[in-house]
Amino acid sequence: MAESYRRSSWSNALFILPYMSVFITLLVFPLFWGMWLSLNKTDLFGGAKFIGIKNYIRVFNDPVFAQAVWNTVVFVLVSVPTLVALGLFLALALNKTTKGSSFLRGLFFSSSVLSVTIVTLIWRFVFVPGDGLLYLIFTKMGWETINFLSTEGWSLFAVGVATVWWCLGLPMMLFLASLQQIPGDLYEAAALDNASRWRILTRITLPSIKSTILLVTVVQIVFQFQLFGQAQLMTNGGPSGTSRPIVMYIYETGFIRWDVGMGAAASEVLFLIILVAAMVQYWVTSNKEEA
Repeated sequence: MAESYRRSSWSNALFILPYMSVFITLLVFPLFWGMWLSLNKTDLFGGAKFIGIKNYIRVFNDPVFAQAVWNTVVFVLVSVPTLVALGLFLALALNKTTKGSSFLRGLFFSSSVLSVTIVTLIWRFVFVPGDGLLYLIFTKMGWETINFLSTEGWSLFAVGVATVWWCLGLPMMLFLASLQQIPGDLYEAAALDNASRWRILTRITLPSIKSTILLVTVVQIVFQFQLFGQAQLMTNGGPSGTSRPIVMYIYETGFIRWDVGMGAAASEVLFLIILVAAMVQYWVTSNKEEA
């Protein structure tokens, strides 16, 4: 009996072997290899020399890195609440069984399947000075034109608009799936009590999907801290580094300056920032639920 149980356990383990192989190869090994690289002075041609935490000291003393952290934090603080709020709003508005709602769901989700290159190309047509859509609108209305892609304060805004448009489909679909799991009996009982729409939203809908709200928030925090392609292709981090995110700093350090050790150290710092941000969000939300 025991031998049969052991044989069954090993055969079951074979089913997860392909996933575990990919997981270890693409996630676990790079994580620990990055930690090792961050403790060494090395470049793209090898020749590693152990230097301890000196790479981390260089990273924290680099004003360019500090600016990249600030840019990324501001971007996340603005884009994540916007994605959660707009995704929830669209899900509530399109939580119907009509053909129009189905068409609009597909329309809003369609941007999510585009590559970052196509997304940035579309939005460059909107923001580019001289011939862009916004330039033509501002000129037609007689307003002062703004060079969104090369003006300090506006470049990160332009990247944020493109990112929200690109990423909005996933939060919307997650909220829709959650809304459709709410029992209809709750809404029927609320209708019999003549409950207002606001009361139904705050007492039935939002409490029923609070776990999805947490999921969407944490997922978007992780995603938006990894901002890279939009900033590189739309503004190249400019002007004066005001739209350079942390991942772009890591790319420039490791693959342009060939300082792989310092780039690895910056990537480990980014990993810790994402981990702490996600855990804080989870802790705050969990405490609210217990209260």
